[in-house]
Amino acid sequence: MGGPGDPPEGTSEGASGGGEDEYRSVVFDESFVRAARLQEFSAQERMADHAPAVRRRPTLRRGLSRQALILVMLVAVAFGTAIYMGVRHPYTTPTAQQPAEPLRMTVIPLSPQGKVPGAADAEYLYAHSPAAQFGIGGEGVPLPAARRTAHFSDSQVIAALSTAKDFIVESSLYPAVLTGAQIRPARVLVDPDQLDQFDQSFEHPTADGRHEPTGWLVRFDPARVQLADRKIRVQGTLEATEADSSTLEVTADGTFVYALRPTDSAAPASASASASASAGSGAQAQVSLFTVRRELRFRFDRDDLRMHQAQVIVSSVQAGPLSCADDSVTYLRPLLAGQTAKAGGPAGTDPYATSGATALCGTLAAGAQPKV
Repeated sequence: MGGPGDPPEGTSEGASGGGEDEYRSVVFDESFVRAARLQEFSAQERMADHAPAVRRRPTLRRGLSRQALILVMLVAVAFGTAIYMGVRHPYTTPTAQQPAEPLRMTVIPLSPQGKVPGAADAEYLYAHSPAAQFGIGGEGVPLPAARRTAHFSDSQVIAALSTAKDFIVESSLYPAVLTGAQIRPARVLVDPDQLDQFDQSFEHPTADGRHEPTGWLVRFDPARVQLADRKIRVQGTLEATEADSSTLEVTADGTFVYALRPTDSAAPASASASASASAGSGAQAQVSLFTVRRELRFRFDRDDLRMHQAQVIVSSVQAGPLSCADDSVTYLRPLLAGQTAKAGGPAGTDPYATSGATALCGTLAAGAQPKV
């Protein structure tokens, strides 16, 4: 074995042993240099008289780093921007948060001046009436050209017009609704804020201008009349306007003409004391026309447009031939072919009452009846 001063691989070949022993502590061969672990000290360490054997790690800085401080600032800016946009958002206005208005309705019976004309065929009556050129069903209420407004797009205006038309069709032309069998087809289109009023109107009908089923729907007393022809004649218009930055309004004005005959179980004399003996009953009875003029005003906020629902805020109905003395709150009870109006006017109105609507009744013009 070599001594403490020998290279790791022993004495090199050809190296002299005696004369150079005194230099063995400072002379290294190539293998020794390759095996050595070198470390270069810094300039400051080289200048010091006694460099420390172990270096000290630098002391950690207290507080947030620069990256963490930037991240906190970004989060604060984003949070402040979100609050600002929430307060300044153009669609969040007090008007949009207000509940829907209750529906205000008026139902006016129109009393005929003589006997109600009739015929065996509904087409004959239509051809000889002012409804001869009317459309059939929903085709009689065409959608107008939609134009964007200051705060609503073309598609939003179209959505309002389409929803209004759907309500008109479901509440005026759907056979199950007309015969009193269903109310749901129209109910699903009503704004949720008005559903309590809608339901109360059918559960507890009242002639107070707020809770009359015939203000919501066209419905006939199923115990007295039935449809003689499902091809209802219609002529109507729709118009959309912007009420404010968060509300669209649609005004609908339509005339609906129905061909009716008595039900199989209804005796002609039960509807009027002056019914014609030749009128008959059931399928053999003559057909007569019944006309309803409906003026409706709808209101839509952006939730209504998205949910395909409407706020019905005004309903004005004129219908005849009817007897002013008959109750037209729950059902319309049309006078049929050969019948005349009962004696007496509408129900009395108490001017001292603080609630309730004024009883109204009109006269059906002779020109509104078919010429037979």
